[in-house]
Amino acid sequence: ATLVTEAADITGAIAPLVGKLAPRTPLLEEPPDFSATPPPGEDDRAGVIEALGPTPVAIDEIIRHTGLHPAQVFMVLLELDLAGRLERHAGGNVSLV
Repeated sequence: ATLVTEAADITGAIAPLVGKLAPRTPLLEEPPDFSATPPPGEDDRAGVIEALGPTPVAIDEIIRHTGLHPAQVFMVLLELDLAGRLERHAGGNVSLV
């Protein structure tokens, strides 16, 4: 154990490790272009609502069931949430109110 009284104690303790750490590399070369995903249409909204019910379901399951882009599904869920028609449950599950 090391007694730490100021920030310099910490930087001094980790200074020998700095050269041993691998350099950080970016995960993506460029950020994804979310504007390329079209907004959900009425048929898309109907498909998401059809996949929902009074029983909580995982959002990933809705995405698989509808075949929509995740951004489109999340947009429909946001609209339903703002309208007070969506209930969120533990584990990222959702259901219709």
